[in-house]
Amino acid sequence: MSDTTIKKKRNYIDIFLNILEKGGNALPHPATLFAIFALLIPVLSAFGYWFDWKAVHPATGEVINTVNLLSKDGIDRIINEMVTNFTDFAPLGIVLVAMLGIGIAETSGLIGAVIRILVIKSPRKIITFVVVFTGVVSNVASDIGYVLLIPLAGIIFQAVGRHPVVGMAAAFAGVSGGFSANLILGTIDPLLAGLSEEAAHILDPSYQVNPTANYYFMVCSTFLIAFVGTWVTEKIVQPRFGKYEGDQVQEIIEPLSKVEKKALKHAMLVSLVWVVIILVGLLPSNGLLRGADGTILSSPFIKGIISFLFLMAASAGIAYGITMGKFKNDTDVANAMAQSLKTLTAYVVLVFFAAQFVAYFKWSNLGIIMAVTGAESLIAADLGLIPLMIMFIIFAAIVNLLMGSASAKWALLAPVFIPIFMLLGYSPELSQAVYRVGDSVTNIISPMMSYFALIIAYFQKYDKNSGLGTIIATMIPYTIVFFIGWTLMLIIWVTFDIPLGPGVSIYYQLP
Repeated sequence: MSDTTIKKKRNYIDIFLNILEKGGNALPHPATLFAIFALLIPVLSAFGYWFDWKAVHPATGEVINTVNLLSKDGIDRIINEMVTNFTDFAPLGIVLVAMLGIGIAETSGLIGAVIRILVIKSPRKIITFVVVFTGVVSNVASDIGYVLLIPLAGIIFQAVGRHPVVGMAAAFAGVSGGFSANLILGTIDPLLAGLSEEAAHILDPSYQVNPTANYYFMVCSTFLIAFVGTWVTEKIVQPRFGKYEGDQVQEIIEPLSKVEKKALKHAMLVSLVWVVIILVGLLPSNGLLRGADGTILSSPFIKGIISFLFLMAASAGIAYGITMGKFKNDTDVANAMAQSLKTLTAYVVLVFFAAQFVAYFKWSNLGIIMAVTGAESLIAADLGLIPLMIMFIIFAAIVNLLMGSASAKWALLAPVFIPIFMLLGYSPELSQAVYRVGDSVTNIISPMMSYFALIIAYFQKYDKNSGLGTIIATMIPYTIVFFIGWTLMLIIWVTFDIPLGPGVSIYYQLP
């Protein structure tokens, strides 16, 4: 392919993405947009109630009716729970607590020192790959990728002379687009496996689905997403942004001084103490940090990773700041925490309206009804395996735009699709793997994704004009390429009957 042809194709892509970005940014402010959505849902729920929109839950057989939020009960709930919708919005507390600890580490200079070492020691050619790969792997630690890695990637890219938004896009692609991939089991694996097993019992009461059901497939997916994400970043995203010319001061990359090295050693020593405490609590079978069932996956460490992030970042930052003379008393530390929260003011405003919208959508049952109706239409098409897999991936990807929780969607879809796959001669583990692909690829363009508002705030740090359109235009190339690459990998996996996990076959026979 000639350079002229490549340039023409790139120009067409740029034109499409620029139109998408301009169209998206022409929309009202994201907070206003969510406010409009929140106002529309009650109206739509009233229409659904009047026209009897309903569906039958595939697992329980219960009839799901549209709840009219414009009724007296609905209006009472909207008024009475407005505050709790906001305060109980899960990402809000997670982000605030994490930022308190990160703010100490950042103000002390610890994060800057670590970044300088990372930039100096790492070959620039592989920085993008390292960022995407780290994003995928960070999923094992719950939400740490969203609150730490994504903004950190922006700082790293700016430090090496590249556009910081490109770095954040690469990290976001790994963290959210590669949500289902990983090298080790995460909390989502046993959760989905339990739902799959329950769905399999509809046809086979003795069938068991282990948390390692998709392990081999997900390990390979980690490298697929890392390589593909790197390619999209370098070939599509980076050329669109070019050189950063914003007002954020670029981090100067200089070797660490003797005092900085000493401070870093103190911070590392504090971090090492935390690592020892965590290992002592996790490794023994009766360790204090083990879960109630004795496993690590259900442990307070995994479930409360943000608390550990706060404690580790804060204590390491304090150790670094004291050595550097940045922190002379407790007031300096408290001011550092307060300063970090000032950067989240726009996010807090946006979250208030986003929380109302998500709550109303859930209360009305509109999301569940849409998902069930779509699933029934897909089943009625009577497709072969590969077309069915592709359609299921597309369907799960679309549903992901309407419902945020991976487990909630699978609880709804598993009782429908697992029996269908089993009747066709394919294992529940296969249908679970297909679902996980579809559930991941649209995370990065879904406003229903819990941290979408936070990503907008990150982008606006470097580009005040960034909005919903900027995020979607930047991330949609990842969605498209991830969908193509992951689907092809799944087809190859099925074609050559490669085990999805330890002792897990593609095929299934009814007893």
